[in-house]
Amino acid sequence: MLRVGAAVGDIVTAGQPLIWLEAMKMEHTVTAPSDGVLAELNVEAGQQVEVGAVLARVSTDQGDPQ
Repeated sequence: MLRVGAAVGDIVTAGQPLIWLEAMKMEHTVTAPSDGVLAELNVEAGQQVEVGAVLARVSTDQGDPQ
């Protein structure tokens, strides 16, 4: 994992970059799926991540995690 663009508790908007990953020498961006609050962040810059791991959760105004 290259870097993190938000912290838990931050208000985020749909499409906002949250995490940048590197795989096979290519950079991939994980973005917020909807407007809300970053409720969970399970990674740190420089950390290796496993396939299928939950990296972050965004809580919407309705309280639904995404």
